[in-house]
Amino acid sequence: MKKILIANRGEIAVRVIRACRDMGIATVAIYSECDRAALHVRMADEAWPVGASPPRDSYLRIDVIVEVAKRSGADAVHPGYGFLAENEDFAAACRDAGLTFIGPTPEAITLMGSKTAARQAAIKAGVPVVPGTEEPIDESVADAEVLTTAERIGYPLMLKAVAGGGGKGMRMVATAAELSGALRAARSEAGSAFGDSAVYLERRIMQPRHIEIQLLGDHHGTVLPFVERECSLQRRHQKVIEESPSLAVSAKTRDAMTSAAAAIAKTVNYTNAGTIEFLLDEDERFYFLEMNTRLQVEHPITEMVTGVDLVSWQMRIARGEKLTLDPESLLTPRGHAVECRVYAEDPDSGFMPSPGRITGLRVPHGPGVRDDSGAYEGGEVPIFYDPLISKLITWGETRDQALARMQRALSEYDVRGIKTTIPFFQWVLTDEDFVAGRFDTGFIDRKLGARGGAPLRQPTQGQQELAAIVAALNHMTGAATAAPIGPLAAASSRWRDVARTDAVRGGGG
Repeated sequence: MKKILIANRGEIAVRVIRACRDMGIATVAIYSECDRAALHVRMADEAWPVGASPPRDSYLRIDVIVEVAKRSGADAVHPGYGFLAENEDFAAACRDAGLTFIGPTPEAITLMGSKTAARQAAIKAGVPVVPGTEEPIDESVADAEVLTTAERIGYPLMLKAVAGGGGKGMRMVATAAELSGALRAARSEAGSAFGDSAVYLERRIMQPRHIEIQLLGDHHGTVLPFVERECSLQRRHQKVIEESPSLAVSAKTRDAMTSAAAAIAKTVNYTNAGTIEFLLDEDERFYFLEMNTRLQVEHPITEMVTGVDLVSWQMRIARGEKLTLDPESLLTPRGHAVECRVYAEDPDSGFMPSPGRITGLRVPHGPGVRDDSGAYEGGEVPIFYDPLISKLITWGETRDQALARMQRALSEYDVRGIKTTIPFFQWVLTDEDFVAGRFDTGFIDRKLGARGGAPLRQPTQGQQELAAIVAALNHMTGAATAAPIGPLAAASSRWRDVARTDAVRGGGG
């Protein structure tokens, strides 16, 4: 494996390029029209255009991407996450073209990509699943039949897209009267998002935690599970904060969950990186939810507490190497890690996307801080893609230290020109229930609802004090009427600008 095409963009493309560089492997980036000057394009050894800005015309063009891989001389393809990462047709097209697909086989993607087939695989492996339907419910099934099935499963329940993910095609149904409307909405959204309107029913576990187990599987029959990730902090079914390990998982439950995850992967002969997701109830009973047949967005926190480079191991497995990691060390976390997904969104306007040019950027550094980003000062955040611009990760010997470092890093993080979710994270991390670990998958939505739309962008005490100091300095030096000169001029001017901006915007945005 000498040259890898990265079939993705943004921070994950940058992450893969760095792993390739560590291993002495050449890289090929692809880009759409609006990504011509993107960071991953600048960092790769070479870059090729693949079409117009909309994903369907560029990053989802299997034929074009495979052709670029062949023309560029790449011998392997890394799909990242999103776009074509879990597309069995793409994995098969790469294989048919003689390219190594750095991920599972097309057959495994097909099997575990179907939520109902994945449930059946879990049952075969002896892993508990949430009560629900074992076969897809397509549009030919009458509402009356679905209603009968729902009554057997019991309310409240969830309607979920068979081919879904990311909360799309998902509806909560509390009573029989809500079922028909929710069914139509879920089918419509699923068909639009995934080209498949089939859904299935699943009993809703009340106030669960979302816990996931990272896996690596090689081509020699070895499957290794890793210490769990806590992914319960979600907004509208989308993860926003993750940490590892989970406060809610005991050593006994960890052993049971990791063993169950490995059993599922072995049942389907899984290879490369994947993740088994579970729901955990208040009594530490866990239920299989789904499998993601790719690298996860939140993989850095697992890397931080295990010391394992998951991306490089993806490539090593793809070229036939055996897993040589110590299984016990993967289940014993070294300290604690937290990740915040920084989005170009305005949390005070319903988290509306905030595309545009980044006119200023100050990234946090220091002990225990990692920033995985595809952004740079002067770069554009396009309107066409997911608005994730950065993953901010902190590590500490304890959870308290990891959270303190995250608070410090967020206070240092400054993005100008666009709005970001940094103020949102600053608010969450000071919530006493979050700090105490008292949360579940509905925590964020409940807390936001309780705020009643109150703005998050309030000046901090430090920013208020800074504004007061600058005002006093202006008064003493007559800065309002006379321009200072020399080095003091630049310093006072800069801090005046910072104070004014922070006082208006609340900083970090």
